[in-house]
Amino acid sequence: MTAEHLTAAPDTGPAGEAGHPSASGYPQEPRPRATGRSPRHRPRVRARVRQNLVAYLFLAAGLLCFALFSWYPIVRGVLLSFQQVTFTGADKWVGLDNFQRLFDDPLFATAWRNTAYFTVLALIFGFAAPFLTAVVLNELRHGRAYLRMAVYLPVMLPPIVTMLLWRWIYDPGPGLLNNALEIVRIPPQQWLESENMAMVSLVLVSTWANMGTTTLIYLAALSNIPGELYEAAQLDGASIRRRLWHVTIPQMRFILMITLLLQVLGTMQVFIEPYILTGGGPDDATVTVLLLLYRYAFIYNDFGMASAMSTILFLVLGVFAALYLRLTRTRG
Repeated sequence: MTAEHLTAAPDTGPAGEAGHPSASGYPQEPRPRATGRSPRHRPRVRARVRQNLVAYLFLAAGLLCFALFSWYPIVRGVLLSFQQVTFTGADKWVGLDNFQRLFDDPLFATAWRNTAYFTVLALIFGFAAPFLTAVVLNELRHGRAYLRMAVYLPVMLPPIVTMLLWRWIYDPGPGLLNNALEIVRIPPQQWLESENMAMVSLVLVSTWANMGTTTLIYLAALSNIPGELYEAAQLDGASIRRRLWHVTIPQMRFILMITLLLQVLGTMQVFIEPYILTGGGPDDATVTVLLLLYRYAFIYNDFGMASAMSTILFLVLGVFAALYLRLTRTRG
C-alpha cells in the first residue's frame, strides 16, 4: 500500500459534506443549512415590531380617550334612559316609562318643531351666506386678507361674549339695531320679544358667529378650481351666474355636501343662542331640543327623561346622517 492510499480519506458521502474532499482535493468545512431567513433579516423584523408597537401604543392612548370621554358617556346615557335616576345611587330600572312620559309632554313636540324651524332657516341664511361671501372674497384683488380676517373674527370670540353683544344689539330700548332703524324712519322692532321674529333673530346671530370657518373652507376650495375652466367658460360667453352654476358649484360639490351635513347636525343641536338670548321664550317659541333636555336634567332633576331625550336625538341624527351619506353616494 502506497503513501497515497494511507493518507486518503475514506469516501463517506457526496462532495461538499464533512470528511469528503472537494474537486480540488482538500476537505471543505460543513455548509450551514438554509433556514429561509438570512441573519440580516432578523434585526429588521425586530425593528419593525418595535416600530409598530410604538404606533399601537399611541393608537391605544387615542382609543382610550375616545372610550372614556365619548363612547362611555353615550352608552351610559342610553342605559340611563331606561332608569329612574336618584341622587342616592339606587337607580331603578323602569323600561320605557321615561320615553312614555317624554311623548306625553306637550313641550316635546314643540321643541322638535322649533328645532326643525331653526334648521330650515339656518340652511337658508347660514348655508348661502358663507358661500356667497367666499365667492365675493375670491374675486377681490385688494384688501382680501383684511376682509378674511374680518369675516373670521366672530369665530374667535367666546360664545357668551357674542350672545351678550347681540343682546345689546337687539335691545328694544337703546339697542344698536333699533337706533339704526330710527335713523331711516323705521319703527323699532321687538326682535327677541316677538314670537314671529325671535327665531329669525337667533338664526342671524348663529350665522354671524359661525360663518367664518365655513367661509375659509369655501375659499380654500375655490383656490383649487383650475382657472382654465373659467377662461373657457368666459370665451364661450358665459355670464357670471352661469359660470357660478356650471363651473364653481360642480367643482365644489363634495365640499358643499359635507358642509351641508355638518350644518344640519350642528343646527339640530342649537342650545346657547336660545338659552342666553331668549330662555326659550316668548311663549316657548324658541324652546329647542337641547334646551328642553337641559331643563329636564338641571331644573327638574329628571336625568332619566333627559337621557331619553338625548337618546332620541342621537338616533334621529344618526339615521339622518346614514341616509344622507347613502343618497349622496348613490347619486355620485
